[in-house]
Amino acid sequence: MNILLTNDDGIRALGIRTMAEALTQAGHTVHVVAPMRQQSGVSQCLTIFDPLRTKEYRDGAYHGTGVYGTPADCVKLALGSLLSERPDLLISGMNLGANVGPDLLYSGTVAAAIEGSQDGIPSLALSYNDHDACDVKAQADHATRLIDRIPWAKLPKKRVLNVNYPHCAMEDVKGVRVCPQSLVNWQNLYQKNTDPRGLPYFWLLGNLDEASIAEDSDIALLRQNYITISPLRFEFTDSESIPFLRDALSWDFCLQKRASFNGGSFL
Repeated sequence: MNILLTNDDGIRALGIRTMAEALTQAGHTVHVVAPMRQQSGVSQCLTIFDPLRTKEYRDGAYHGTGVYGTPADCVKLALGSLLSERPDLLISGMNLGANVGPDLLYSGTVAAAIEGSQDGIPSLALSYNDHDACDVKAQADHATRLIDRIPWAKLPKKRVLNVNYPHCAMEDVKGVRVCPQSLVNWQNLYQKNTDPRGLPYFWLLGNLDEASIAEDSDIALLRQNYITISPLRFEFTDSESIPFLRDALSWDFCLQKRASFNGGSFL
């Protein structure tokens, strides 16, 4: 396959380098387009008030295009300008640190996959549940085999598959579980400190509301050493609320419409 590979940890990161090697060894054509700098937590942020600059990056056999921008920038720039042909698949990762539960709202890894999916490209986000890993070859090899088993043609359009590997050796993995995203929330916790000039600053911490983690959700299963796969879609319309709101506002709407004919206002 012709694969666009990106991430949010940066083009020099261990995870993307390992994925590029595994995919290339499996016979895929890999185009690396990734941020030049660490971009974790930037979500779907785009660069719109500054120019996007690129830099060709090469280290031995590993090479790609570094972008001074966000993961979403990388995908949009690759699809709109850098690539000569449309990729068959977009892979974002492998990210160090899990992307499960509420992390999906903030993850640059998942955001890059969203960009691909919105353009109609089958897209996969990959993460490993360890921020300090020094070797993810076994996980990258497994992920490379996994993409050949996924029935991409049968998946609905504009979907993302979010895959997370547990923090354990592959021989200790209990299996693969397709599961929902946990709906648990982060608690808003900040540590207040003082800088050398005596001025206050705040450092984001945060804990999960453990009591609300469902047993069959991605967070719970990942902790039990399962590889989790969560199919995601990003359609923001709340269809259940449309009939309720139409009924609730229909009387006001009629009054406002009548007022507008009499020189009044809708508000």
